Amino acid sequence: MQLRSVKAGDYMAANLITFSPDMEILRAISLLVEKRISGAPVVDSRGNLVGVLSEQDCMRVALNAGYYDDYGGRVAEFMSTKVETIDADTSILKLAEMFINARYRRYPVMRDNRLVGQISRRDVLRALQALS
Repeated sequence: MQLRSVKAGDYMAANLITFSPDMEILRAISLLVEKRISGAPVVDSRGNLVGVLSEQDCMRVALNAGYYDDYGGRVAEFMSTKVETIDADTSILKLAEMFINARYRRYPVMRDNRLVGQISRRDVLRALQALS
């Protein structure tokens, strides 16, 4: 099997930690730390992808705490709403190009406009390792 024939859906994480927009931000940060993940999709009550919360987004929580003594808030206040997604059928090769040309560490994976997983740089490396 060649790397170009491997799809994102073959190596994505399907059992995702997700956040809701109204989740308390400190709870979300606790889950990021506890689960050792650098970000997670944010979905509404119908399961629609509405954003992504990353460690970088959470740095604003640290600034608010340090400068204003404000430790609270909801995920919706800090998440990134401009989310670049990929289709489950995107090739791993194309995905590697995307990771090189963008600052993202992960992409939400969609199938028929529904969130089905997430794929990271490490998942691309796992695909490469599996084929070597």
